Amino acid sequence: MDFLSTVKGSLLEGFFPEGWDMAKIDACCDKGVAREAFWNKDFQPVECDAVADFDTYMGHEIALQIKNARDAGQQLAIILPVGPMGMYKWAAYFLNEWKVNCDHVTTFNMDEWADKDGNTLDPTNPASFEYSMKQAFFSKINQTVPECQRNFATKTNLPTYPEKIAKLKAEGAKLVLVFGIGRMCHIAFWEPHFAADYATEEEWKKAPYRQGAKLHPLTIEQNALTSFKSRTTLVPCYANTIGPGIFLQADYIIGGCDGVLGRGMGWPGMSCLTTLHYGPDMHITSTFIPTMPGKLFYLKELAGPLVAECN
Repeated sequence: MDFLSTVKGSLLEGFFPEGWDMAKIDACCDKGVAREAFWNKDFQPVECDAVADFDTYMGHEIALQIKNARDAGQQLAIILPVGPMGMYKWAAYFLNEWKVNCDHVTTFNMDEWADKDGNTLDPTNPASFEYSMKQAFFSKINQTVPECQRNFATKTNLPTYPEKIAKLKAEGAKLVLVFGIGRMCHIAFWEPHFAADYATEEEWKKAPYRQGAKLHPLTIEQNALTSFKSRTTLVPCYANTIGPGIFLQADYIIGGCDGVLGRGMGWPGMSCLTTLHYGPDMHITSTFIPTMPGKLFYLKELAGPLVAECN
């Protein structure tokens, strides 16, 4: 008996997005991190033995991109997530040790909790991504990013992202994407079921953002576990988010897959390996990540074997 033979007639029938080839996803789970022909020649998975290594390596990579741009006299536009988060203290640490002034940096937070109309949480709310970024990153940098150069995905500001990023790139700025991969293989909150709204992949690739984007139930539950101590009732069902029209423009990417819960448990293994091996497909957002230059940091056990285990 296998999973596919039990789906029909179950509550999972119709639960996963249209366009997902579950047999193909399952096959990805046995491939580890073996290189694929469709990967960008400058894309590199980086194995981390423990969460402490993951946070340090990823933080160093973020800080290094900021320092290198400073040393080159170049502006840097950087898209930032709230999840993973542990790398920010290390990014700040390295920037402070190197005495880097960050006034050449413009940041764009990739998403924010919202209601169905795109209204976001008050920035003083500890659950808001704006609050989290100020506490975890901006406030820890001695020569920090100027407030006027920090962008958050509010109802009024998110629509200005495309023009601001285009202007920075026209002026020679490098665009760096920092991200985590969600349980549903989203980048930012760009969920896979959004693909059904686009006639072609090219149309999908041009979509810059969504306000009041409807989140998948597994995304909500993932965040309940990782950010709200299991309290699903606190997790919004909608978010504002950038789309592929923005994140696919990145000149360099810094990604992370952590999510190991201990005692053999974890949620990102299938998402990570699907990202690496499925091949670019608009129905699974993160599958475009290996086609871009940069690094994906991942915890060693997420590479498998992904097999049944009682804990």
